[in-house]
Amino acid sequence: MLQLAHTVIDMSTMTQTLAPVRSIQAARPRLVSGRFAAALLSSFGALTSFYLLLSVTPMYAVSAGAGSAGAGLVTGSLMLTTVLAEFASPRLLGRFGYRAVFAAGALLLGGPAPALLLPHSMVTIIAVSIARGIGFGLSTVVIGALVAASVPAERRGEGIGLAGVVACVPAIVALPSGVWLAQNTGYAVVIAITAISALAPLAAVPWLAAPDHTGPATQAEAGAGSTDTAPAGLLGSLRSGGMLRPGLVFAATTVSAGVVASFLPLAAGVSAGVATLGLFAQAVTATASRWWAGRRGDRHGHAGLLIPGLLIAAAGMASLIWVSAPVAVIAGMCLFGIGFGIAQNATFALMIDRAPAGGYGNASALWNLAYDAGYGTGPIVFGVFVAHTGYPAAFALTGLLILAALLPAVRDRVANCE
Repeated sequence: MLQLAHTVIDMSTMTQTLAPVRSIQAARPRLVSGRFAAALLSSFGALTSFYLLLSVTPMYAVSAGAGSAGAGLVTGSLMLTTVLAEFASPRLLGRFGYRAVFAAGALLLGGPAPALLLPHSMVTIIAVSIARGIGFGLSTVVIGALVAASVPAERRGEGIGLAGVVACVPAIVALPSGVWLAQNTGYAVVIAITAISALAPLAAVPWLAAPDHTGPATQAEAGAGSTDTAPAGLLGSLRSGGMLRPGLVFAATTVSAGVVASFLPLAAGVSAGVATLGLFAQAVTATASRWWAGRRGDRHGHAGLLIPGLLIAAAGMASLIWVSAPVAVIAGMCLFGIGFGIAQNATFALMIDRAPAGGYGNASALWNLAYDAGYGTGPIVFGVFVAHTGYPAAFALTGLLILAALLPAVRDRVANCE
């Protein structure tokens, strides 16, 4: 009987101990809501539309007799207007709200595409690229802010990571599919799918920002840009160390991402098969680590991931010193992908967490600018250096650039101990 009594007491104690745990688990908010699902579907549609024509439009320009210079002008106009739209998006969000700006972005991204079916004209092709660049810039900034606004704060990193997984699918699938469709079914098919992919998310607009949301999305919807709780604007965010430091860290990794995407297939000693496998490995590991970083950051803080992410990414770039060794290339791309994915998620989560009331649009715009500017300037600078140093040394210098970003990362860690 005494033993039975002890057993009952132990079970009672265990029940009392487990009760708070169950309560905590039960209180854990659901990640995927209707608004979050709408934001993910909108992201998938916009990115699918963007990637389908990314390589096809230059091909279309060449078929119109433009030559390589014309093909470069098409892509250049697309990316330039994307960056300009990202600069303008916070002010537009404050004035017109998330729904209106997203709708405008979707219309500009998908609406002009059918104009490519008109008789070949470089003026038309460039005009379509300019309009699509503006639409893509607006769409990505709005979607990034809405993803952050539609997930519980305590699971925000995980939500951002899941959004990154969704965003990776069009990059892996739609980019080569666009080329294949153009070559095997004709330009009309890929152009039609491009327009539909961009315009279909317009059906989700009513769910993109719920009226009862009390955070930045609602304030932007109401035109809160003129209130005293509104952010100081994109330039104000750049003057904030808490926003600028993660932006610099992310820019250093996006420079390197642009370098490997543009030059790994061109590097002496790297076969086409090894380059393809390396870039695929980088994309997969970046996606997986981005999701992991979100879950880990929610539990232990995102700032602590900046330094490990940079060190892992730098180690990956350092492996490319042995660029003629396939094992070193594949291993290096896996390491770089892991570090890049960690930096992607941690920097965006930090910038969102530090944004003032109504400032998710600014944070999303700043993060996207770091992405596009770094991805575009990296290959330009690398191309200058590699002509004089060769690929191993140029890759090593790129790794040193990543290590240089340890300065703002360490400063951020000191200033914001978690």
